[in-house]
Amino acid sequence: MATCVAGEGQASLNGNFSECQAKKLTDLPSELIEHILCFPVLKHVDICNVSCCCKRLQDVCHGRGKVWEHQYKLWPRLQRFYRQNECCDWLKEYKTRHRVGIQIRGTVESISKRFFTEVPCVGQVLGDSFAEIKSLGMPEHFCEDELLFILNTDKKSLTLKYYARKILYFLRQQNILRSLKTFLEQPEEQQSALEAVLVDQYCNPLADVTLEGISVQLDEMVEKVKKTLRLKNPSHPSLRCAQNCFAVEDTELQRQVLGALNSVLYEQLQFKGNEFDYYNPLNSYIHQVLLRHTGIPISLSVLYMTLSHKLGLHLEPVNFPNHFLLRWCQRPRSEDIYDFVYIDAFGKGKQLTAKECEYLIGHQVTADYYSAISTTEVLLRMVGNLLNIGKREGNEKSYQLLRDSLDLYLTINPDNVQYLLLQARLYFHLGIWPEKVLDILQHIQALDPSQHGAVGYLVQHTLEHIQHKKHPVTPDEKRRSAPEHVEVQYSVGLIMKHKSGYNCVIYGWDPKCTMSQEWITTMRVQQLSKGANQPFYNVLVQDGTCRYAAQNLEPHSAPLEIGHPEVGRYFSEFVETHYVANEELEMRYPEDTRETLGKVHEL
Repeated sequence: MATCVAGEGQASLNGNFSECQAKKLTDLPSELIEHILCFPVLKHVDICNVSCCCKRLQDVCHGRGKVWEHQYKLWPRLQRFYRQNECCDWLKEYKTRHRVGIQIRGTVESISKRFFTEVPCVGQVLGDSFAEIKSLGMPEHFCEDELLFILNTDKKSLTLKYYARKILYFLRQQNILRSLKTFLEQPEEQQSALEAVLVDQYCNPLADVTLEGISVQLDEMVEKVKKTLRLKNPSHPSLRCAQNCFAVEDTELQRQVLGALNSVLYEQLQFKGNEFDYYNPLNSYIHQVLLRHTGIPISLSVLYMTLSHKLGLHLEPVNFPNHFLLRWCQRPRSEDIYDFVYIDAFGKGKQLTAKECEYLIGHQVTADYYSAISTTEVLLRMVGNLLNIGKREGNEKSYQLLRDSLDLYLTINPDNVQYLLLQARLYFHLGIWPEKVLDILQHIQALDPSQHGAVGYLVQHTLEHIQHKKHPVTPDEKRRSAPEHVEVQYSVGLIMKHKSGYNCVIYGWDPKCTMSQEWITTMRVQQLSKGANQPFYNVLVQDGTCRYAAQNLEPHSAPLEIGHPEVGRYFSEFVETHYVANEELEMRYPEDTRETLGKVHEL
């Protein structure tokens, strides 16, 4: 038993129990022995060795007892997977979690060496390569716990944290897609628009966003509405009935609910439409809408509709062009658009007629646009908004948003040729996941043979990319001592200040500009004193961008850590004044570590 856990790579026993000590210990009652062995200073190797001393101690340290349960609580995040007072083989659970930890850590450490030269710059997920985590066949919650353990405890290993975060991002997104598919399989009457939280979770997989947490916040808001409603009508049925199990039938009573809801939402809590930063993706995430009290028509409508349902008032979502609305029926079972009141959640709950809705967008629309839509269509509209935001700018953050929103859209509507082609082009442009590109293109060809031209072009170049990956070119070493590098003044790892004002860290350099003539012209490089004929540096900027800067940099007088998501890909730690290159970057710039230290000492 002593080797059951300790033999898996852990430290040896912190002290041996002699036969005399064991005898004294065994004279104590079992409950007291258990209490002693649960002291925090004792580790699992200590428990293993104690249990080998004699039959009595082995019995006290049995797998389902308090001793191993206490050891298992080293991983507090796992406790939610067990019922209170559950009888469990804690030794078996400990061994499994311990083994998973070793395997996951080994996998994370190996990924840096395998993907450092392969993955494009900033913001790219490492394709489907993390699927190997799944192939290990380990309990997923154990995998996630070890990744979180790495992120929260390894203070120095920035590279280990970087890849642990990437893997965790991937695993959580896969779980969310499975939840979304399960939700879409449910009957429509069982679906809730609040499941838009899945969109939120998928685009922010590392945030602590749960449907339960959102629901708690909404229930608190419902209680505020009830308090306001009670002042108006102490006998209102919404005050007596359980949530989601009733319907307020009387029109005047419904009107009172809307009045109380508007009072709480827009007057007390100050929710509002974000007119000044409309295209900020945060406006579409439910947890951010609740945090910031601001949103766009569809996110505020989901919030408004969910609260009204909890109060017994059934409102329907309306996919109105350019301005999402809700509708409230004045005549039961009517489909006449003039028998509905339309609610503008973006406009502080203002109630509109069908004609007034057209004034919102400045033109007439057909009656079809006033129809109620399904929850699935609500999700598609929300994801479509994010997708359009992702297409607006060509930077790292927008590419990630575009990827995420395309994943969601095509999970809901997998045969949309337009977005399938956009997804294939995006992956092709980013140079990632070529095998997935071929699968997408094959699907497009089956759905719409008329796309043969676009598909054929991408197939040809994707096959070339795959062939190129089979014979990767090892990047040349760049040695500071080489004559052609004599003008390179700065080293990787130095914290710099650009003359235009931004702070950054160098992670690469070239003795001359290596970009295309088109880039050189666009960036007006020729206007610099030496033009393209000077050293250029790859830098990670504090604002999260990745730039290629000429030598108009200067060492920062008070160097601080750079808050860039890709820092860990290149550096292992930050040591007061500079970053230390990790093993992979150091192999590319073998003499820069010494140069970096020299520059720091000069300062």
